[in-house]
Amino acid sequence: MKNLLVIALGLFVATSLTLNAADKGAGRKQLSPEAQELRKEMIKKYDANGDKRLDKDEIAKISTEDKEKMEKAGLRFGAGGKKKQ
Repeated sequence: MKNLLVIALGLFVATSLTLNAADKGAGRKQLSPEAQELRKEMIKKYDANGDKRLDKDEIAKISTEDKEKMEKAGLRFGAGGKKKQ
């Protein structure tokens, strides 16, 4: 009886871990090819230190026109990709 309980508990834990790992990528929205290209363009244009990421200072320098383009494409930089409310 103990063996059956241990096996059942082991299967439950393994299933839970598998489902949890699968859910981690589910919240991310896939970017369209156009949005991916725009993202690369914005990083190339505004990445002053060459680390292929935009920090707060670099984000602050993005022009209004480029911010509008990014918003239309569904892109956001900074705040971990989350909208500020």
